[in-house]
Amino acid sequence: MGKEKIHISNLVNMYDPQCVLDEVKTTVHMAYPDFNFDPVEHAFKDILNLFHGKYPGYRQCNTKYHDLRHTSDAFLAMVRLIHGAVLEGEKIGMKNARLALIATLLHDTGYIQTENDHSGTGAKYTLIHVERSIEFMKKYFTGNGFSKAQFKTCADLLLCTEVDIDSSVDKINFSSRETELLGKMLGASDLLGQMADRTYVEKLPFLFHEYREGKVGGFKSEIDLLMKTGNFYEKIKIRLSKDLGNVARFLPAHFKARYGISRNLYEEAIEKNMKYIKQVIKESEIDYNKVFRRTRVVFN
Repeated sequence: MGKEKIHISNLVNMYDPQCVLDEVKTTVHMAYPDFNFDPVEHAFKDILNLFHGKYPGYRQCNTKYHDLRHTSDAFLAMVRLIHGAVLEGEKIGMKNARLALIATLLHDTGYIQTENDHSGTGAKYTLIHVERSIEFMKKYFTGNGFSKAQFKTCADLLLCTEVDIDSSVDKINFSSRETELLGKMLGASDLLGQMADRTYVEKLPFLFHEYREGKVGGFKSEIDLLMKTGNFYEKIKIRLSKDLGNVARFLPAHFKARYGISRNLYEEAIEKNMKYIKQVIKESEIDYNKVFRRTRVVFN
């Protein structure tokens, strides 16, 4: 298969949650043949219900950027990083790998409104969504028999997804080097998953409206956010390589073992998206919405 015919979006049908779950299950069993996947699958089904408005006490997800598709993207990226790391000789136990996958599923639950919250959308919580996600996770863990130590581990992992580019993972008091590595993987999965998504560029206008409601400054309009995404990516590359420990280095090992492709397909997809943004900006004097060639943006 030629390089030009390989795109990460063609490997798994991200519009079908069952396909995502099946791929995660296949991948994790490549790393750990005896892995007990039941707790992860249980959490996955709970998250589906949560985002679809079928989880007790909560409304349906109404943020179009931080949606179920985004969580699925991060979930799949996380298991790929774990698999690649194990192949590269990193010592990651099954229990911590299981916790990391569950934490990834819960990492953006802070955007979901409670059933009595009818003001605006979940985007209003943008600046505090990590804190709210940890609060949700605490309730979820308590109700599902997880220990306080397991909650502490996963809370630390979620802190690695803070939206502030200046937030430092070094400030987090991890319980071990292993959990620190997994935290960096979750932080990277959150970024890589969304920016490599086939519909990333089309969803950026949704992100602008989430930022506006959440009182995140720095962007005057949808096109202004598009124009600043290139500079944002340059900062993200620094964050990935330094603060998050360059954990993306594990991805080629995964893709080689799973698909016979010894490359970082996430990086390639992101670079394509950055080129596409430049094209959109160049043609935006007409109407940037008209130059989008892709469809099916909304997942849930």
